[in-house]
Amino acid sequence: MSLGQQRRGVDMGPNAIRYAGLQERLRSLGYDVYDHGDVPIPIDVSPIADAMLDNDERHARRLPAVAQVCTEIYRQTLQHVQPDEFVIFLGGDHSIGIGTVAGALSRGTHGVIWVDAHGDYNTPQTSPSGNIHGMPVASLLGDGSPLLTTIGGSAPRLQPAQMVMIGIRDLDLSERDRLSRSGIGVFTMTEVDEYGIGVVARQTLEKLSTLDSIHVSLDMDSLDPSEAPGVGTPVRGGLTYREAHLLMELLAQSGKVRSLDIVEINPILDQRNRTAELAVELAASLLGQRIL
Repeated sequence: MSLGQQRRGVDMGPNAIRYAGLQERLRSLGYDVYDHGDVPIPIDVSPIADAMLDNDERHARRLPAVAQVCTEIYRQTLQHVQPDEFVIFLGGDHSIGIGTVAGALSRGTHGVIWVDAHGDYNTPQTSPSGNIHGMPVASLLGDGSPLLTTIGGSAPRLQPAQMVMIGIRDLDLSERDRLSRSGIGVFTMTEVDEYGIGVVARQTLEKLSTLDSIHVSLDMDSLDPSEAPGVGTPVRGGLTYREAHLLMELLAQSGKVRSLDIVEINPILDQRNRTAELAVELAASLLGQRIL
C-alpha cells in the first residue's frame, strides 16, 4: 500500500519483488515457499472517517485506512503463519511495520532490527508531514493514536530494549530529541562509518541476545541511492551493497531471525527493477545464501 505517505508507486513494490524472482531464489536455497497473496487495501479512503478523529489524529493522513490494513496484516499472520515458518512481508510503505511487527510478536519474544535511513519515530502531534510511514516505531512503543498503538493487543507492543536501529541518517528535529531519549539502540551511519558494519551487527545481536528471535524490518532507503534508486525518500550516504549483504549474512549466522519486512520500493522511480532485484539478493543472504 501507499496510504502511509503521499507518493504513489510503493503500492507496486510487492509485485516488483515477485517479478524479481524472490520465490525462485528462496526455492534454490532449499525452502518451500508459499505466497499468501496481497492484503486487501481500501481503494476509496473516505474523508468522513478522518473527520471523526480528534484534532491531533487528523494530522495523521488516512489514519483509519492504515489502521485497517495493519490490523488485517496482524490477523492474517495469526491465521496463516505456522510457528516453525519464516515469514516475509512485502511492502508497500513502512507503515505496514505496525501490523507486521505485531504479527511477529504474536509468535514469541521478538527483538526488532529496524534498518532504515529514517527513525520513523514521529507521532501525529510531532510529524511535519502527517505521513504515517514516519510513525510506526512510535506506535509500536505505545506513543501515538490508539488506532495504531493497540493493534495486536494493548499498548505498548514493544519495549525500547527490544529494538535496534541501523543506518539512521535523516531525522526531524523533534524526532531526533525524542529518539535520543527513547532507550532504543541506534547505530547511525556515523557509527557504521567509524566502526564498520561487522561491529555494528555483532553489537546489535548482543543487545538482543536475551530475546527468543528477531524480526528484521528492511527499508530499502537504508541503502545509498546509488545502490537502491527506486525508493520514495532517498537519502545520500547510506549502506553500500557489500555493507548491506554483510549485515544480512551476519544476522543469518545468528540463527535468530524468524521474519522480515521489505518495504518502500517504488518501481516508478527505479531503474529496470534494480532495487527490487537487490531486495531479493538481500533476502537470500538473510536466509542463508553464502559465497562459500
